Amino acid sequence: MKNVLSYLEMTAGRFPDKIAVVDETGSCTYRELLENSRRVGSALAERIGERAPVAVFMEKGIHALYAFFGAVWAGGFYSLLSPALPAGRLVQIRSVLAPAAILVDSTTSARARELFPGAPLFLVEELQRTPAQDSLLFPIRQRMVDTDPLYVQFTSGSTGVPKGVVVSHRSVVDFIDCFTSLFGIGPEDRIGNQAPFDFDVSVKDIYSAVKTGATLVIIPRRLFSQPPALLDFLCSHWITTMIWAVSALSLVSAFHGLDYKTPHSVNKILFSGEVMPLKHLRAWREHLPDALFVNLYGPTEVTCNCTYHILDRSRDYKDGIPLGKPFPNEHVFLLDEEGREIGEPGGTGEICVRGTALALGYYRAPEETARHFVQNPLSPCFPETIYRTGDLGVYRASGELFFCGRKDFQIKYMGHRIELEEVEKAIQEAAGVEQCCCVFDQKRLWAFYSGGPEEDQLRRLLQPRLPAFMLPGKLQKLDRLPLTPNGKTDRKALLAQTRR
Repeated sequence: MKNVLSYLEMTAGRFPDKIAVVDETGSCTYRELLENSRRVGSALAERIGERAPVAVFMEKGIHALYAFFGAVWAGGFYSLLSPALPAGRLVQIRSVLAPAAILVDSTTSARARELFPGAPLFLVEELQRTPAQDSLLFPIRQRMVDTDPLYVQFTSGSTGVPKGVVVSHRSVVDFIDCFTSLFGIGPEDRIGNQAPFDFDVSVKDIYSAVKTGATLVIIPRRLFSQPPALLDFLCSHWITTMIWAVSALSLVSAFHGLDYKTPHSVNKILFSGEVMPLKHLRAWREHLPDALFVNLYGPTEVTCNCTYHILDRSRDYKDGIPLGKPFPNEHVFLLDEEGREIGEPGGTGEICVRGTALALGYYRAPEETARHFVQNPLSPCFPETIYRTGDLGVYRASGELFFCGRKDFQIKYMGHRIELEEVEKAIQEAAGVEQCCCVFDQKRLWAFYSGGPEEDQLRRLLQPRLPAFMLPGKLQKLDRLPLTPNGKTDRKALLAQTRR
């Protein structure tokens, strides 16, 4: 199989009248998902070139999926621009992506016209009225290869410009085939989607459903600030599978939502994004003792995840949860500073990955691509690309691999990867700020700064410039920032202040 559209065609053939997707507006069957996306694709094929980027400016939902698959039918690839992002960031992403078309729906079209004046905007509801044209779609499909881009997802960039990770059809097919098989996801499952569609956790939800014929239930975003309502939703929709960010699971258990109601239909919980706090893990395991729990690890650049650990019900994990073993057809290993492999217990090194799951690179960013997607130093005799994650790992005496921090200043916070330099740049550009340095204490993102605005005023200045997940939890104004003997900002001294 070389194209994700084969998933959709085969599943629509097997389960044409089965509910494929449920959102707040209603539901669609697999036949409707196939036919409506073919209609969108036929309309787009007359308007864009092959291998062209298509921006989707919509909330997650059925219409967004019509747009995703429609872009692929037209020979292009998609990128979700979330309406929840600040205007400045949306404009930045659009400038990097330079989409051939921006797909909107009736709820986002007016804002899109304001944000992207002069852009080629198309209303997905109108595109759906175009008859599907095999004479257009078939030749496009014949010319596509498995390394064609499928989607671009934007993450925080150290230069202050968002980075677009380009992922191919082959990488998604290779990963999803293994993912659904390993964890027993099938047509009887109801997958409760938590992640936004511009976050790679959602890739597992969407394509696990489309491959197997499971039903994708899109949970309204507002419910994640209302734990009782969220638990009511999980129970009333008979959710069986939760592929969630750690922060979302922790939110439910932190507010004792499981004491209010336990979603007994859930039999699989797979989590990623951050280290799972043991107290929250225990709460979920106590309420759902028979469920499968899986710790997943891996950055967007390796197509969702590269390792997994199925939790042992008899183990208390007081010493932490291991990253686990690599997914099939992926090789995960540690390199030291000299590019030598580390295999012995106690040795700490950078986590590196090779295999077809690697992304194609960063969109229109060859220098960034060359920095992270590099020649494998263990294979000097032929070209072989690996991805250097920037994460540090260590082998324990048991032989298990554990996460032990970041090599640079990129962090995982609220399930998102954030470059501290991007947050610092936004703060430093605020009127009156003289210096800024951000640190992360594994619980909270701190920003120390010197200059004019008071903390409340600075927070108001940042809200239009940064997404909510990038806003520091704590702003601390100082007379001046501490320096190391060589004149650099002393991050260790600032981190020590967070522990007072």
